Amino acid sequence: MKKNRWLDTLEQFRNDEQPECVLLVSGSPSLIRIVVAWMNMPIERRKRLTPFPQDAGQQWEWLWRNAVYSTERLATYMPSSDKELEQKLQALIANKVLYPDGTVNGYVERFLQARIVKTLSSAGHWLRKAG
Repeated sequence: MKKNRWLDTLEQFRNDEQPECVLLVSGSPSLIRIVVAWMNMPIERRKRLTPFPQDAGQQWEWLWRNAVYSTERLATYMPSSDKELEQKLQALIANKVLYPDGTVNGYVERFLQARIVKTLSSAGHWLRKAG
């Protein structure tokens, strides 16, 4: 387990996902944009991990301390400039919407996929009427 402690710890959080975090992003286009941008971000794990905390409450923070990403680069993935990017990013992290490997909470991902299907379906219906 020691060699894969980071991945194993991340997997424990994935197994404990809660659907309520969908409520955080569902009504916020700016948070949705951050989530979508996050899924396209290059993110790496540190080669030398910091000491692993035995306290389960600190393990989420430990995962993030050992993730390497650029908030400046994340800002370039956004369709518009957002001065509150760092604050919103931290809220998404604290609520376990974003994962430190570049993925997102499974419930949020399914919500976004359903929203895309609905949008595309509506667009197709509109295009058929217009044609």
